[in-house]
Amino acid sequence: MMECPEPTPSLSHTLTPQAGSAITRFMSTPEQREQTASQLQSAISRASQMTAFVGLDGFVDEILHVVDKRENAEKYLRLPKIAQLADRLAAAAGRSTNVELVSQLTKLGGNGPIMANALASFGIQVTYLGILGYPNLHPVFADFAKRAELHSIAEPGYTDALEFEDGKIMLGKHQSLKQMNWENIKSRFGQDQFAARIGSADLVGFVNWTMLTHMSDIWSAVLKEICPGMKGPRRKLFIDLADPEKRTREDIAGALGLIAAFQKHFDVILGLNEKEGFEIGKVLGLSTDDHSPEGLLKLCQEIHQRVPVDSLVIHPTAYALASGPDGTAMVQGPFTPKPKITTGAGDHFNSGFCLGKLLGFSTERCLLTGVTTSGFYVRTGQSPSVADLAGMLRNWPVGV
Repeated sequence: MMECPEPTPSLSHTLTPQAGSAITRFMSTPEQREQTASQLQSAISRASQMTAFVGLDGFVDEILHVVDKRENAEKYLRLPKIAQLADRLAAAAGRSTNVELVSQLTKLGGNGPIMANALASFGIQVTYLGILGYPNLHPVFADFAKRAELHSIAEPGYTDALEFEDGKIMLGKHQSLKQMNWENIKSRFGQDQFAARIGSADLVGFVNWTMLTHMSDIWSAVLKEICPGMKGPRRKLFIDLADPEKRTREDIAGALGLIAAFQKHFDVILGLNEKEGFEIGKVLGLSTDDHSPEGLLKLCQEIHQRVPVDSLVIHPTAYALASGPDGTAMVQGPFTPKPKITTGAGDHFNSGFCLGKLLGFSTERCLLTGVTTSGFYVRTGQSPSVADLAGMLRNWPVGV
């Protein structure tokens, strides 16, 4: 088991806002939103000159609704809550039941493609390496290929995403994911090209550690074979574990140790949703009993103390919070009880937060950019441009 390393002197500068720092309440006032909108509007040309290298997964997602009652061949009532499906399935134990699924759309999926596609919508020059079809791209990624430079070394995974008003259930078929490994990266993409991309991109993104079972090995290889030869300014590295509940405590602890090790070479951002925050807290032996916003912010700080990276971000559905080099912050998001789509909302938040980081925003404004990006996406089903973000900040939705 790889233990999470204790903070080292070379990393201590990233930890100064931690224990004892004042909690910043950032409630997204009209003045603050206008200031952030102005910053974004003036940064459109800067964003278009930035580069990102993101990977390493890839899925074909089918978004599905579960039928509650069917009225006729065309009309049905949707099952709105996850608990209602759970009750229906539980009642079928020892018997049997039929569950009808209605396809809403088929789209590109995977944490990496969704995040990278959102970054490209900001105008950032994106290169993506993943599993998008091999030797030819799957057609679902055709539009993505128009926005970004794509490289694929294996077939994608497939996900049936059952969407409800209060969340989603992701049913995955992951046979091809084991093909994303260091040997295939070297043979099908090239180690020199991989090193060049990592060493030159303003933002590097490694996402979906949980499903990519060779990701820790890839990280170890990058730390050993690539990072020591990197030159130039410190760059930003975003990492998303992606629901590590099914991985062992030893695997999770080892991944956290590798993530902390990347801080020597990058300004590392570790992004978690609420469920993941509590799972990581348990692995680190922290108290996870307080599920209030204040309790979650305290947990965020405590995780950050034990995983010494630049920024630790946790994004529940209705708000987001972070512990960064300038302190802690909490931002209320433009929550809607009736989202058009929820699959990919977290990846859009991550892209917005990283946009703020690339533009040098404070932690508070990175959070605000993140929640605005996800808020736009769940209402429209589309990835926003930087101008779209500025427009939403200036016309902030309330209770819709």
